[in-house]
Amino acid sequence: MPPRRLIAHLDLDAFYASVELLRHPSLRGEPVVIGGRSAAPAVDPDGQPRWRRLRDYAGRGVITTATYPARALGLHSGMGLMKAGALAPDAILLPADFDTYRRVSREFKAAVLTVVPAFEDRGIDEIYLDLTDHPGAQADQGRATALALKAAVQASTGLTCSIAVAPNKLLAKIGSDLDKPDGLTLLSVDDVPTRIWPLPARRVNGIGPKAAARLESLGIHTIGELATVDPLRLVEHFGPSTGRWMHEAAHGRDDRPLVIHREPKSISRETTFAHDLHAVRDRDALGGILTRLCEQLEADLARKRVRARTIGIKVRYADFRIVTRDLSLEVPVGDAARIRLAAGRCLRRVDLGPRLRLLGVRASALAPVDGAGATLVGQGVEGPGAAAPPDDGRQPELPLFEG
Repeated sequence: MPPRRLIAHLDLDAFYASVELLRHPSLRGEPVVIGGRSAAPAVDPDGQPRWRRLRDYAGRGVITTATYPARALGLHSGMGLMKAGALAPDAILLPADFDTYRRVSREFKAAVLTVVPAFEDRGIDEIYLDLTDHPGAQADQGRATALALKAAVQASTGLTCSIAVAPNKLLAKIGSDLDKPDGLTLLSVDDVPTRIWPLPARRVNGIGPKAAARLESLGIHTIGELATVDPLRLVEHFGPSTGRWMHEAAHGRDDRPLVIHREPKSISRETTFAHDLHAVRDRDALGGILTRLCEQLEADLARKRVRARTIGIKVRYADFRIVTRDLSLEVPVGDAARIRLAAGRCLRRVDLGPRLRLLGVRASALAPVDGAGATLVGQGVEGPGAAAPPDDGRQPELPLFEG
C-alpha cells in the first residue's frame, strides 16, 4: 500500500509588514499598512521617527499588506489608501522596500532547504513541499517536520510562518490560512466536512471575486453548499472544465503534482504613477522611471542567470486602456542600457498623446547564461558584450526615451 500523500503549504505571516516590524519593533501591536509611494518616515531632533498616518495620504495608491491589528480595523491588501484612511485615519503608513523583501525571501527559502531537499516556489512568501517520503513524516502526519521548518525560518529571518499539511495542494493552501499567524494545521480528508465546508466558497484558490459573485447569485455561499450542487448545474453556468473542477475542489480532491523547478517564461517590472503623466510635459520624470525599471529588470535577469531575446513594454492610459508592444532581438540582452534601447523602440509604436497611468517593461524568450557569463543560444554562444541589433530606421526616438 503506498504511503499517504502529505503536501505542505508554507506561508509567511503578513510578510512585508512583518519585515518592517523587525526594522521598527516599536510598531509591534500598532495598525500598520505598507503601500503607496509614501516617503521614508521623518526623524525628530532626538532621532525618533515621525510616522506618517493614513489621514495624511492623498493619491491612488493601494495597500500592499497590513499588520494583523490593521486587518482587525477592516484594512486589507488591494484596498485603496484613501479608503483605508477613512476607516483608520491613525493607522501608520510605511513605504514598500522590495529589495529588502526579496533578500529576506531568499533567506527564508535557503532556511527551508536545510530541512527539506526541494520545494515548489509559489512567490516571494509562499512555497509547497512534498513531505510524503520525508523521514518520520508518515508517523505524525508531518508535524515534527513542519515544526522544524517553522524553527528554521524564524532562526534565519526572525519571521513567523503558518504551515498546513494535507493530502493535496488545494487543502494545504486553504489550511495554512486557518490558524494564522504562526499556525500549524494538519488536515485529512475526514476533516473536510467540519473544517473546510463551513468556509466561504471564495476561500478555494481559483475561485476569484467574479466567480464567487456568480456562485452567490445562484445561492451558493459556502464550500459545503458548493459540494452539494449537481455537477451538471455547475457545468451549465461555468463551462465543462471549470464546473467539474469546482465540484472536485469542493470535495477536497486535487491530484496536482508539485512543480519543483519551473523556468521563468518572462520577467517584468512595472509601476503605477501617483498621478497621470504626459510623455512630453513629464518627459524627465518618465525617462527616470523607464531607466529605473530597466535597471531593476537587469538585476532580476542577473539573479536568475538568464538574458532575454524579447523586450516588451506595457502602457496603461488614464482611461485604463492597456497597450503592449514587443520587440524580438537577434542577440539576447541582459544589461539595462540595451533593455532600455529596445523598450524605447517599442514605445515608438505606442500613441503617447494621452496621459499615462502605468508603465512597465518585460523580458521574455529567456536564455540561460553559462558559468562564464555567456548566453547559450541554440548550438552557439553569445558573449556578454554582444551588441544590440541596429536601429530599424523608424521615426526618431522621443526625448523622453533617450538614453
